[in-house]
Amino acid sequence: MLDSAEKRREKIIELINKEGRVKVSELSRIYGISEVTVRSDLEYLESTGSIKRVHGGAIAKDKLYIDMDVAERFTTNAASKKAIAQKLAELIGDDDTIILNSGTTLTYVLRALRGKKNITILTNSIAIATEASSYYGFNVTLLGGLVESKYGFTYGPDSVSQLDKYHAGKCILSVDGVTGSHGLSLYYASEAELINKMISCADTVIVAADSSKIGRNTFARVCPITDVDVLVTSRADNADALSSIRKSGVEVYEA
Repeated sequence: MLDSAEKRREKIIELINKEGRVKVSELSRIYGISEVTVRSDLEYLESTGSIKRVHGGAIAKDKLYIDMDVAERFTTNAASKKAIAQKLAELIGDDDTIILNSGTTLTYVLRALRGKKNITILTNSIAIATEASSYYGFNVTLLGGLVESKYGFTYGPDSVSQLDKYHAGKCILSVDGVTGSHGLSLYYASEAELINKMISCADTVIVAADSSKIGRNTFARVCPITDVDVLVTSRADNADALSSIRKSGVEVYEA
């Protein structure tokens, strides 16, 4: 039996995506839980847009990450994101100055940092800036500029030029794709220039990306993998992709 409902639900999604269709009775046997609990899991996963329930089970729902809203993205791979956040928090000390771009994984990272002392955060994420400003001992600056209303971040020339005033010890990034050959990539090109500028303003660049993003090359290229110092990801069967990233000199942690 898996340690938590979150991890079990992640495994259920993986199984459904692999098989295309599963039965309630099969999931009950595989995970050693009652059919009532399975139905509850499937009801929850359908509410997040991860799967579609059918009579006696569930089927895969062909929905790309790019098509999900913020709430759906936040619950997708939640257990992995939390594990990544906890591991990444070990790399952050009191008095650190950190640049964060937007991304649901970085909300988990922010929460894992709560309790650190005298943390300075510079971000283009409206949600992260709002939440971080409520943390005791956190100093927060939100970059101005154009507003991407669906995903709640700022971007554009004003955001980029504002970064000329700042320097940080660490830049923590959330991206949509990470490969050894193509580097970092995004679904949306609007944030790419800003992330490049963030990278240039920091001593150490850390990427937080769950295993679904490793080996993936999406629409807008951000930078080569050699611009990255550290990758924190979740454990998965993607050894070849991680090997390519490690060969580029990136230190990889699997949470």
